[in-house]
Amino acid sequence: MANAVFIASVASRYDDVLEQQYHFPAQYLGRVQEAVGDWIVYYEPRRGGGRLAYFAIAFVTGISPDVNRPDHYYAHIRDYQEFAVPVPLNLEGRPIESFLRNPDNSLNNGAAINAVRVLPHMEFEQICQLGMAPVLEALRSAGAPEDPVAGTQSEYAGPRQVIMTSRVVRDAAFARVVKGAYHRTCAMTGISLVGADSKTEVEAAHIRPVEKDGPDSPRNGLALCRTIHWLFDQGRLSIEDDGKILVARGHLPEKVQQLLNPSGFIHFPDQRTLAPHPAFLRWHREHRFAG
Repeated sequence: MANAVFIASVASRYDDVLEQQYHFPAQYLGRVQEAVGDWIVYYEPRRGGGRLAYFAIAFVTGISPDVNRPDHYYAHIRDYQEFAVPVPLNLEGRPIESFLRNPDNSLNNGAAINAVRVLPHMEFEQICQLGMAPVLEALRSAGAPEDPVAGTQSEYAGPRQVIMTSRVVRDAAFARVVKGAYHRTCAMTGISLVGADSKTEVEAAHIRPVEKDGPDSPRNGLALCRTIHWLFDQGRLSIEDDGKILVARGHLPEKVQQLLNPSGFIHFPDQRTLAPHPAFLRWHREHRFAG
């Protein structure tokens, strides 16, 4: 087992659903095999307007061949977690990854084109700490445990305790990213209520619940005011792939229905790569929506 970096571009030609599968050519099979049973970091390159930053972690459970495309494989993914903030490639003038450094600490462009890179554990921990720094600091300020870890050796395939496996930390990071993507505004009503203490009434809702293997990804999230969140979880509301709001017949009071966006569609994030993914919307329609 080993930590690794998986490059994931918004302009990828591969069959990726990063929360569930990572598609890659055979040349990286050996490196991906090393990562099975361990955590990886996703990195977004410049291609397609990317951020040149590490943006999420995930756990690799296995590999299977692509039956439709010779010499290609799928890495199977679980426990996807978006960072609270993206982590830049360079820190203090040099790449965080030692694999990418020239002797003078400049970036080795030849090494950087590798789509899968083995990552020393200390560098993995450093990237994770930087990515979760805002929520860790907020939790400590609020009096949360110093290291709120919610993992076990059997559950997380290793004896080391990784702070990112804490449900408390994951929930805080998910809420920060989702609320930020929607400008702390309910996607279904356009309502945004912020108190004098800067706390917002809007909540970060999972489309596919965590207890049903839903990932902590903004593409599996919506910013919803509390009443709408409850109705969505109860299946009285759902969403088509194009953003059309679905209302279960006879299950929504007229006064509540009047709160929904007049357009009949949700408000999408400005950054459309953070918009709800069809795979999670489909799950909600099939398993939650009362029709």
